[in-house]
Amino acid sequence: MSEYKVMGILMKKIIMSSALWAVSVVANPIYATFDVVAFQSANVAFTSGGTVDKINVNIGSVVKQNEELAKVNNDDAEAMLDVYQTSLTYAKKDYDRQVKLKNIIDRAKFDSYENIYRSAQAQVKYQKALLAKTVLKAPFDALVISKEIEVGDVVSAQQPKTAFTLQSIHKRKLILQFDQKYHNVVKVGDSYSYKLDGDTNDYTGTISKVYPYANTQTRKIKAEVLVDDMVVGLFGDGYITTKE
Repeated sequence: MSEYKVMGILMKKIIMSSALWAVSVVANPIYATFDVVAFQSANVAFTSGGTVDKINVNIGSVVKQNEELAKVNNDDAEAMLDVYQTSLTYAKKDYDRQVKLKNIIDRAKFDSYENIYRSAQAQVKYQKALLAKTVLKAPFDALVISKEIEVGDVVSAQQPKTAFTLQSIHKRKLILQFDQKYHNVVKVGDSYSYKLDGDTNDYTGTISKVYPYANTQTRKIKAEVLVDDMVVGLFGDGYITTKE
């Protein structure tokens, strides 16, 4: 057999082996472990210093977005807001009078009244912002899973301390990890069949996101599957079935 025929046979075998490997990579289910995490989570803290004088929730409380969680004593902020609102009331009256005389008075004098009025508006707006910082509100519909403050605690704006940890009420996501060699195989929409550790039930989900990078230490790629009402912190494993 000539040297060229031998090389041709070898090349065919290599091509066939590569094709079979590619088919097996796609055809065989891809093993992936997962952890259950909240779809949304947040550590919330006061951005205004003071003494905590009211707490409306506890661990296990279910809250709506913008619901008041707690507040620090804000008597001084409310008093200053009253002062600025009074100043704004009188500044507006003066400004409105000058508007009627605008065409017959000195322009510089009119501008001075307008400046006082606009400054008073800005002071009220600023003071309302300061007052709002004394009240801690939920950033989204959530379940309170930890509470780190008590009435009487002193909080600091310079060194914020987590007051509550919140997580989404029902929505969860499985954070999958699988071997990086499947980075071009696993796609959004692929099926994931899995079991929770200690649970004999079988579950199935759909991959909603594939992370565009591999962990340089573990050589794993992450993906997400959206689920509802699973306990955060659980883990398990399963197999990804690709559409291809």
